[in-house]
Amino acid sequence: MNVRVAVETPRQPEVAALLALSDMIAAALYPGEPRRALNQETLDAPGIHLLVARQHGVAAGCCALFEGPEGTAELKRMVVEPSHQGQGVGRALLEAAEGLAQGLGVTRMQLEVGIRNTAGEALYRCAGYRDRAPFGRYRASPISRFLEKAL
Repeated sequence: MNVRVAVETPRQPEVAALLALSDMIAAALYPGEPRRALNQETLDAPGIHLLVARQHGVAAGCCALFEGPEGTAELKRMVVEPSHQGQGVGRALLEAAEGLAQGLGVTRMQLEVGIRNTAGEALYRCAGYRDRAPFGRYRASPISRFLEKAL
């Protein structure tokens, strides 16, 4: 597998490319649907941690951990570059995000996943995430599922 995950600055070209890939995937899965924009500037803020997975030094994927209220954190914008899929990159990112969250005192990890992102949802469910109601600023949506895991 040889995947190394670390918190890195979002202000680097490899991260910009991964975020653009994430936008492209979301647009293909949910054409015409509104999406919450996340960019390098948004991710470079207090309480937000960008994790980058690297294989042989190459950025293979990323995700963001947003610290929330009352012992919660939200996992956002997980993406794995297609040539690195099926190699444990997503699982490594998820495990690293959960470990970071626990180190920050988080007791519940939350996320929103689109209904057409079957691979992402399968990963989360396999890792122990279960259905929950919308949280934070989210509202119920026919294209979204909301999941949570006690850490």
